[in-house]
Amino acid sequence: MNIYTRKQRWKLLLLTTALLIGLVSLWYTNNLVSKLAEQERVKVELWAQAIRHLSDISVQAGDLTFALDVLQSNSTIPVLLTDSNHVIKTSVNVDTSRLSDPVFVKELISEMQAQHEPIIVRYDPSNFDYIFYKDSILLNQLRYYPYFQLAVISLFLFVSYLAFSTSRKAEQNQVWVGMAKETAHQLGTPLSSLLAWVEFLKLKGEKPEHLAEMEKDISRLQTITERFSKIGSAPVLVRENVKSIIEHSVNYIRTRASSHVEFSMESIPNHHHIINAPLNAHLFEWVLENVFKNAIDAMQGEGNINILITDQQQFVYIDITDTGCGIPKSKFKTIFKPGYTSKERGWGLGLSLSKRIIEEYHGGHIFVKSSELNKGTTIRIVLDKQNRNA
Repeated sequence: MNIYTRKQRWKLLLLTTALLIGLVSLWYTNNLVSKLAEQERVKVELWAQAIRHLSDISVQAGDLTFALDVLQSNSTIPVLLTDSNHVIKTSVNVDTSRLSDPVFVKELISEMQAQHEPIIVRYDPSNFDYIFYKDSILLNQLRYYPYFQLAVISLFLFVSYLAFSTSRKAEQNQVWVGMAKETAHQLGTPLSSLLAWVEFLKLKGEKPEHLAEMEKDISRLQTITERFSKIGSAPVLVRENVKSIIEHSVNYIRTRASSHVEFSMESIPNHHHIINAPLNAHLFEWVLENVFKNAIDAMQGEGNINILITDQQQFVYIDITDTGCGIPKSKFKTIFKPGYTSKERGWGLGLSLSKRIIEEYHGGHIFVKSSELNKGTTIRIVLDKQNRNA
Protein backbone atom coordinates (compact mmCIF):
# COMPACT_ATOMS: atom_id res chain seq x y z
CA MET A 1 0.00 0.00 0.00
CA ASN A 2 1.55 3.35 -1.04
CA ILE A 3 1.58 6.57 0.99
CA TYR A 4 -1.22 8.16 -1.05
CA THR A 5 -3.55 5.17 -0.50
CA ARG A 6 -2.81 5.15 3.24
CA LYS A 7 -3.59 8.86 3.49
CA GLN A 8 -6.84 8.40 1.60
CA ARG A 9 -7.85 5.67 4.04
CA TRP A 10 -6.95 7.84 7.01
CA LYS A 11 -9.04 10.68 5.58
CA LEU A 12 -11.99 8.33 5.06
CA LEU A 13 -11.60 6.94 8.57
CA LEU A 14 -11.49 10.43 10.11
CA LEU A 15 -14.52 11.55 8.15
CA THR A 16 -16.51 8.42 9.01
CA THR A 17 -15.58 8.66 12.71
CA ALA A 18 -16.50 12.35 12.87
CA LEU A 19 -19.83 11.77 11.14
CA LEU A 20 -20.60 8.82 13.40
CA ILE A 21 -19.81 10.85 16.53
CA GLY A 22 -21.94 13.72 15.23
CA LEU A 23 -24.93 11.53 14.38
CA VAL A 24 -24.80 9.57 17.65
CA SER A 25 -24.45 12.81 19.63
CA LEU A 26 -27.36 14.37 17.76
CA TRP A 27 -29.57 11.31 18.29
CA TYR A 28 -28.68 11.00 21.98
CA THR A 29 -29.11 14.69 22.71
CA ASN A 30 -32.42 14.86 20.88
CA ASN A 31 -33.69 11.95 22.99
CA LEU A 32 -32.42 13.68 26.10
CA VAL A 33 -34.08 16.94 25.10
CA SER A 34 -37.37 15.15 24.44
CA LYS A 35 -37.26 13.49 27.86
CA LEU A 36 -36.35 16.74 29.62
CA ALA A 37 -39.10 18.61 27.77
CA GLU A 38 -41.59 15.96 28.87
CA GLN A 39 -40.38 16.26 32.47
CA GLU A 40 -40.81 20.02 32.34
CA ARG A 41 -44.33 19.56 31.00
CA VAL A 42 -45.11 17.20 33.87
CA LYS A 43 -43.67 19.71 36.37
CA VAL A 44 -45.86 22.50 35.00
CA GLU A 45 -48.93 20.27 35.10
CA LEU A 46 -48.07 19.40 38.70
CA TRP A 47 -47.66 23.11 39.35
CA ALA A 48 -51.16 23.62 37.86
CA GLN A 49 -52.56 20.96 40.18
CA ALA A 50 -50.94 22.70 43.14
CA ILE A 51 -52.58 26.00 42.11
CA ARG A 52 -55.92 24.24 41.80
CA HIS A 53 -55.34 22.54 45.16
CA LEU A 54 -54.58 25.84 46.90
CA SER A 55 -57.72 27.45 45.51
CA ASP A 56 -59.93 24.68 46.88
CA ILE A 57 -61.41 26.14 50.07
CA SER A 58 -62.45 22.67 51.20
CA VAL A 59 -58.84 21.62 51.70
CA GLN A 60 -57.63 21.74 55.29
CA ALA A 61 -54.69 24.05 56.13
CA GLY A 62 -52.47 21.09 57.00
CA ASP A 63 -52.97 19.65 53.51
CA LEU A 64 -51.50 22.73 51.82
CA THR A 65 -47.86 21.91 52.67
CA PHE A 66 -47.38 19.63 49.64
CA ALA A 67 -48.93 22.14 47.26
CA LEU A 68 -46.70 24.93 48.58
CA ASP A 69 -43.62 22.70 48.21
CA VAL A 70 -44.55 22.01 44.59
CA LEU A 71 -44.94 25.71 43.84
CA GLN A 72 -41.57 26.54 45.45
CA SER A 73 -39.71 23.66 43.78
CA ASN A 74 -39.79 25.20 40.30
CA SER A 75 -36.57 27.21 40.03
CA THR A 76 -35.83 26.82 36.32
CA ILE A 77 -38.99 26.89 34.18
CA PRO A 78 -40.39 30.36 33.30
CA VAL A 79 -44.13 30.26 34.11
CA LEU A 80 -46.99 32.78 33.97
CA LEU A 81 -50.37 32.31 35.65
CA THR A 82 -53.02 34.53 34.04
CA ASP A 83 -56.75 34.85 34.21
CA SER A 84 -58.99 34.12 31.25
CA ASN A 85 -58.21 37.59 29.85
CA HIS A 86 -54.44 37.01 30.02
CA VAL A 87 -53.98 39.36 32.94
CA ILE A 88 -51.02 38.11 34.96
CA LYS A 89 -51.82 36.86 38.44
CA THR A 90 -48.42 35.43 39.32
CA SER A 91 -45.11 34.54 37.66
CA VAL A 92 -42.09 32.35 38.31
CA ASN A 93 -38.57 32.65 36.86
CA VAL A 94 -39.54 35.68 34.80
CA ASP A 95 -38.08 39.19 34.91
CA THR A 96 -40.72 40.83 37.13
CA SER A 97 -39.33 44.32 36.50
CA ARG A 98 -40.72 44.19 32.97
CA LEU A 99 -44.11 42.72 33.69
CA SER A 100 -45.56 46.22 33.94
CA ASP A 101 -44.82 46.70 30.23
CA PRO A 102 -47.87 45.45 28.26
CA VAL A 103 -45.83 45.05 25.05
CA PHE A 104 -43.29 42.83 26.81
CA VAL A 105 -46.07 40.78 28.43
CA LYS A 106 -47.84 40.30 25.10
CA GLU A 107 -44.61 39.19 23.39
CA LEU A 108 -43.74 36.87 26.29
CA ILE A 109 -47.16 35.19 26.21
CA SER A 110 -46.91 34.81 22.42
CA GLU A 111 -43.46 33.26 22.76
CA MET A 112 -44.67 30.83 25.44
CA GLN A 113 -47.81 29.97 23.47
CA ALA A 114 -45.67 29.27 20.38
CA GLN A 115 -43.58 26.77 22.33
CA HIS A 116 -46.30 25.01 24.36
CA GLU A 117 -50.06 24.89 24.54
CA PRO A 118 -51.18 26.70 27.73
CA ILE A 119 -52.50 24.56 30.57
CA ILE A 120 -56.01 25.46 31.72
CA VAL A 121 -56.60 25.56 35.48
CA ARG A 122 -60.35 25.20 35.84
CA TYR A 123 -61.94 25.99 39.22
CA ASP A 124 -65.54 25.66 38.03
CA PRO A 125 -67.21 25.64 34.60
CA SER A 126 -67.15 29.45 34.33
CA ASN A 127 -63.97 30.21 36.24
CA PHE A 128 -60.54 29.27 34.89
CA ASP A 129 -56.97 30.50 34.53
CA TYR A 130 -54.18 29.87 32.06
CA ILE A 131 -50.66 28.66 32.79
CA PHE A 132 -48.18 29.68 30.10
CA TYR A 133 -44.63 28.41 30.17
CA LYS A 134 -41.55 28.06 27.99
CA ASP A 135 -38.45 25.88 27.97
CA SER A 136 -35.88 26.43 30.68
CA ILE A 137 -32.43 27.84 29.89
CA LEU A 138 -30.92 24.39 30.51
CA LEU A 139 -33.26 22.78 27.98
CA ASN A 140 -32.47 25.43 25.37
CA GLN A 141 -28.74 25.00 25.91
CA LEU A 142 -29.08 21.26 25.62
CA ARG A 143 -31.13 21.61 22.44
CA TYR A 144 -28.38 23.63 20.74
CA TYR A 145 -25.53 21.55 22.13
CA PRO A 146 -25.44 19.05 19.19
CA TYR A 147 -25.01 21.89 16.71
CA PHE A 148 -22.17 23.26 18.78
CA GLN A 149 -20.65 19.80 18.83
CA LEU A 150 -21.08 19.44 15.07
CA ALA A 151 -19.33 22.79 14.65
CA VAL A 152 -16.41 21.52 16.76
CA ILE A 153 -16.28 18.31 14.71
CA SER A 154 -16.38 20.33 11.48
CA LEU A 155 -13.51 22.45 12.76
CA PHE A 156 -11.61 19.28 13.62
CA LEU A 157 -12.20 17.92 10.10
CA PHE A 158 -11.11 21.23 8.57
CA VAL A 159 -7.90 21.32 10.61
CA SER A 160 -7.25 17.66 9.72
CA TYR A 161 -7.79 18.43 6.05
CA LEU A 162 -5.36 21.34 6.24
CA ALA A 163 -2.81 19.13 7.96
CA PHE A 164 -3.10 16.45 5.27
CA SER A 165 -3.02 19.03 2.49
CA THR A 166 0.04 20.73 3.96
CA SER A 167 1.73 17.36 4.31
CA ARG A 168 0.88 16.44 0.73
CA LYS A 169 2.10 19.80 -0.55
CA ALA A 170 5.34 19.39 1.39
CA GLU A 171 5.84 15.98 -0.21
CA GLN A 172 5.13 17.42 -3.65
CA ASN A 173 7.63 20.18 -2.99
CA GLN A 174 10.25 17.63 -1.98
CA VAL A 175 9.62 15.74 -5.22
CA TRP A 176 9.90 18.97 -7.21
CA VAL A 177 13.14 19.96 -5.53
CA GLY A 178 14.60 16.46 -5.72
CA MET A 179 13.87 16.12 -9.43
CA ALA A 180 15.20 19.59 -10.19
CA LYS A 181 18.41 19.15 -8.21
CA GLU A 182 19.03 15.71 -9.71
CA THR A 183 18.41 17.05 -13.24
CA ALA A 184 20.86 19.90 -12.67
CA HIS A 185 23.41 17.45 -11.28
CA GLN A 186 23.00 15.03 -14.20
CA LEU A 187 23.38 17.83 -16.74
CA GLY A 188 26.50 19.17 -15.09
CA THR A 189 28.80 16.29 -16.01
CA PRO A 190 28.13 16.13 -19.79
CA LEU A 191 28.21 19.96 -19.94
CA SER A 192 31.71 20.05 -18.53
CA SER A 193 32.73 17.41 -21.02
CA LEU A 194 31.17 19.31 -23.95
CA LEU A 195 32.95 22.50 -22.96
CA ALA A 196 36.24 20.64 -22.90
CA TRP A 197 35.56 19.15 -26.34
CA VAL A 198 34.77 22.60 -27.78
CA GLU A 199 38.09 23.92 -26.51
CA PHE A 200 39.82 20.87 -27.95
CA LEU A 201 38.20 21.39 -31.37
CA LYS A 202 39.27 25.05 -31.32
CA LEU A 203 42.85 23.94 -30.86
CA LYS A 204 42.44 21.53 -33.76
CA GLY A 205 41.36 24.39 -36.02
CA GLU A 206 37.75 23.43 -36.62
CA LYS A 207 35.54 25.93 -38.48
CA PRO A 208 34.54 28.80 -36.14
CA GLU A 209 30.92 28.91 -37.39
CA HIS A 210 30.41 25.27 -36.38
CA LEU A 211 31.92 25.85 -32.97
CA ALA A 212 29.82 28.99 -32.49
CA GLU A 213 26.61 26.99 -32.95
CA MET A 214 27.85 24.34 -30.53
CA GLU A 215 28.67 27.05 -27.99
CA LYS A 216 25.13 28.45 -28.32
CA ASP A 217 23.63 25.05 -27.54
CA ILE A 218 26.02 24.54 -24.63
CA SER A 219 25.12 27.99 -23.31
CA ARG A 220 21.46 27.03 -23.55
CA LEU A 221 22.11 23.84 -21.60
CA GLN A 222 23.94 25.87 -18.97
CA THR A 223 20.93 28.17 -18.65
CA ILE A 224 18.62 25.18 -18.19
CA THR A 225 20.97 23.71 -15.58
CA GLU A 226 21.04 27.04 -13.78
CA ARG A 227 17.24 27.13 -13.70
CA PHE A 228 16.87 23.65 -12.26
CA SER A 229 19.58 24.24 -9.68
CA LYS A 230 17.63 27.21 -8.27
CA ILE A 231 14.46 25.21 -7.59
CA GLY A 232 14.07 24.73 -3.85
CA SER A 233 16.42 27.58 -2.98
CA ALA A 234 15.58 31.22 -2.45
CA PRO A 235 16.75 32.88 -5.68
CA VAL A 236 18.58 36.18 -5.70
CA LEU A 237 16.38 38.93 -7.15
CA VAL A 238 18.05 41.83 -8.93
CA ARG A 239 16.43 44.90 -10.43
CA GLU A 240 16.31 44.09 -14.14
CA ASN A 241 14.98 45.74 -17.27
CA VAL A 242 11.72 43.84 -17.77
CA LYS A 243 11.38 44.74 -21.45
CA SER A 244 14.91 43.56 -22.25
CA ILE A 245 14.31 40.16 -20.64
CA ILE A 246 11.00 39.73 -22.47
CA GLU A 247 12.62 40.72 -25.79
CA HIS A 248 15.39 38.16 -25.19
CA SER A 249 12.80 35.42 -24.52
CA VAL A 250 10.75 36.42 -27.58
CA ASN A 251 13.83 36.29 -29.81
CA TYR A 252 14.71 32.84 -28.49
CA ILE A 253 11.20 31.44 -29.02
CA ARG A 254 10.75 33.16 -32.40
CA THR A 255 13.68 31.26 -33.94
CA ARG A 256 12.26 27.95 -32.70
CA ALA A 257 8.60 28.54 -33.54
CA SER A 258 6.74 28.29 -36.81
CA SER A 259 7.18 31.15 -39.25
CA HIS A 260 3.38 31.52 -39.12
CA VAL A 261 3.57 32.75 -35.51
CA GLU A 262 3.85 36.55 -35.25
CA PHE A 263 5.11 38.26 -32.08
CA SER A 264 4.42 41.89 -31.15
CA MET A 265 5.25 43.85 -28.04
CA GLU A 266 4.14 47.22 -26.73
CA SER A 267 4.46 49.03 -23.44
CA ILE A 268 2.66 51.72 -21.49
CA PRO A 269 3.43 54.60 -21.08
CA ASN A 270 5.73 54.32 -24.16
CA HIS A 271 8.23 52.09 -25.89
CA HIS A 272 11.28 54.08 -24.73
CA HIS A 273 10.27 54.07 -21.08
CA ILE A 274 12.55 51.81 -19.01
CA ILE A 275 10.68 49.44 -16.70
CA ASN A 276 12.67 47.86 -13.89
CA ALA A 277 11.50 45.22 -11.40
CA PRO A 278 13.23 42.79 -9.00
CA LEU A 279 13.72 39.55 -10.94
CA ASN A 280 15.76 36.44 -11.28
CA ALA A 281 16.40 36.55 -15.01
CA HIS A 282 16.96 32.80 -15.51
CA LEU A 283 13.73 31.83 -13.74
CA PHE A 284 11.63 34.63 -15.19
CA GLU A 285 12.69 33.70 -18.73
CA TRP A 286 11.62 30.14 -17.93
CA VAL A 287 8.14 31.40 -17.07
CA LEU A 288 7.90 33.42 -20.28
CA GLU A 289 9.02 30.48 -22.40
CA ASN A 290 6.41 28.21 -20.77
CA VAL A 291 3.64 30.73 -21.46
CA PHE A 292 4.82 31.31 -25.04
CA LYS A 293 5.03 27.57 -25.76
CA ASN A 294 1.52 27.01 -24.41
CA ALA A 295 0.25 29.89 -26.55
CA ILE A 296 1.90 28.43 -29.67
CA ASP A 297 0.40 25.01 -28.93
CA ALA A 298 -3.05 26.60 -28.42
CA MET A 299 -2.73 28.28 -31.85
CA GLN A 300 -1.45 25.05 -33.45
CA GLY A 301 1.60 26.88 -34.72
CA GLU A 302 -0.24 29.68 -36.49
CA GLY A 303 -1.44 33.02 -35.10
CA ASN A 304 -0.41 36.14 -33.19
CA ILE A 305 1.09 36.61 -29.74
CA ASN A 306 0.94 40.12 -28.33
CA ILE A 307 2.81 41.19 -25.19
CA LEU A 308 1.54 44.32 -23.44
CA ILE A 309 3.69 45.70 -20.59
CA THR A 310 2.03 48.25 -18.31
CA ASP A 311 4.16 50.14 -15.80
CA GLN A 312 2.37 51.43 -12.71
CA GLN A 313 3.64 52.95 -9.50
CA GLN A 314 3.92 49.68 -7.55
CA PHE A 315 3.25 46.91 -10.06
CA VAL A 316 4.26 45.85 -13.56
CA TYR A 317 1.52 44.09 -15.55
CA ILE A 318 2.53 41.78 -18.38
CA ASP A 319 -0.39 40.61 -20.54
CA ILE A 320 0.42 37.83 -23.02
CA THR A 321 -2.43 37.41 -25.51
CA ASP A 322 -2.68 34.66 -28.13
CA THR A 323 -5.22 33.93 -30.86
CA GLY A 324 -5.57 30.27 -29.96
CA CYS A 325 -8.43 27.95 -29.09
CA GLY A 326 -9.15 29.55 -25.70
CA ILE A 327 -9.72 28.07 -22.26
CA PRO A 328 -13.09 27.24 -20.63
CA LYS A 329 -13.76 29.42 -17.60
CA SER A 330 -13.93 26.31 -15.41
CA LYS A 331 -10.28 25.59 -16.27
CA PHE A 332 -8.85 29.05 -15.46
CA LYS A 333 -7.32 27.81 -12.21
CA THR A 334 -6.96 24.15 -13.15
CA ILE A 335 -4.34 24.82 -15.85
CA PHE A 336 -1.88 25.91 -13.13
CA LYS A 337 -2.23 22.68 -11.14
CA PRO A 338 0.52 20.02 -11.39
CA GLY A 339 -0.32 17.23 -13.80
CA TYR A 340 -2.99 19.09 -15.77
CA THR A 341 -2.42 19.08 -19.53
CA SER A 342 -4.61 19.16 -22.62
CA LYS A 343 -1.86 17.63 -24.74
CA GLU A 344 -1.46 13.97 -25.58
CA ARG A 345 2.16 14.14 -24.48
CA GLY A 346 3.57 16.03 -21.52
CA TRP A 347 3.46 16.02 -17.75
CA GLY A 348 1.54 19.25 -17.25
CA LEU A 349 4.27 20.87 -15.16
CA GLY A 350 5.11 24.01 -17.16
CA LEU A 351 2.40 26.40 -15.95
CA SER A 352 2.44 24.89 -12.47
CA LEU A 353 6.15 25.59 -12.23
CA SER A 354 5.61 29.07 -13.68
CA LYS A 355 3.04 29.84 -10.99
CA ARG A 356 5.44 28.76 -8.28
CA ILE A 357 8.28 30.85 -9.72
CA ILE A 358 6.15 33.99 -9.99
CA GLU A 359 4.20 33.72 -6.74
CA GLU A 360 6.64 32.06 -4.33
CA TYR A 361 9.95 33.38 -5.63
CA HIS A 362 8.98 36.78 -7.04
CA GLY A 363 6.03 37.65 -4.78
CA GLY A 364 3.82 38.28 -7.82
CA HIS A 365 0.79 36.68 -9.47
CA ILE A 366 0.06 34.79 -12.67
CA PHE A 367 -3.47 33.97 -13.80
CA VAL A 368 -5.84 33.80 -16.76
CA LYS A 369 -7.05 37.36 -17.19
CA SER A 370 -9.54 36.50 -19.92
CA SER A 371 -10.26 33.83 -22.50
CA GLU A 372 -12.82 33.18 -25.20
CA LEU A 373 -13.21 29.84 -26.93
CA ASN A 374 -11.84 29.82 -30.50
CA LYS A 375 -10.69 33.44 -30.13
CA GLY A 376 -7.79 33.46 -27.70
CA THR A 377 -6.48 33.81 -24.17
CA THR A 378 -4.73 36.48 -22.12
CA ILE A 379 -2.36 35.38 -19.36
CA ARG A 380 -1.46 38.16 -16.93
CA ILE A 381 1.77 38.27 -14.90
CA VAL A 382 1.94 40.81 -12.07
CA LEU A 383 5.32 41.79 -10.64
CA ASP A 384 5.73 43.77 -7.44
CA LYS A 385 8.26 46.55 -8.03
CA GLN A 386 8.62 46.99 -4.25
CA ASN A 387 9.28 43.31 -3.51
CA ARG A 388 11.10 43.21 -0.17
CA ASN A 389 12.86 39.97 -1.08
CA ALA A 390 14.90 41.81 -3.66
